[in-house]
Amino acid sequence: MNNFILLSNSTLTLVCVPSHAAGTYSLDSAARLLDVHPNLLRYYCLRGLLGEVRADAKAEPSFDETALEEVRQIEHYRRNLGVTRRGLPLLCELRREGDRQQIELRFLRHP
Repeated sequence: MNNFILLSNSTLTLVCVPSHAAGTYSLDSAARLLDVHPNLLRYYCLRGLLGEVRADAKAEPSFDETALEEVRQIEHYRRNLGVTRRGLPLLCELRREGDRQQIELRFLRHP
């Protein structure tokens, strides 16, 4: 049986869940967690910055931990490094390609 612990005050809610539990978040929940406007998340989805699966304009996107981390990276690039919205798709594509190459390298070194 899983034990869930909920601690809450007026500004913060903490939930303790088992490490094997996969969390998915709605658009509004993800926006609150990331401290961004839901329309910005929707924009990132429609531009394909969070993968093709979320680029469908008709479907309401959901976000897992990987997507949340990607948005944190994108926001870091935008807020701290001054990358414009026009530059974000290229930067995200380069980052994904670099990640893909790292995985390939690990595989080739340790088959």
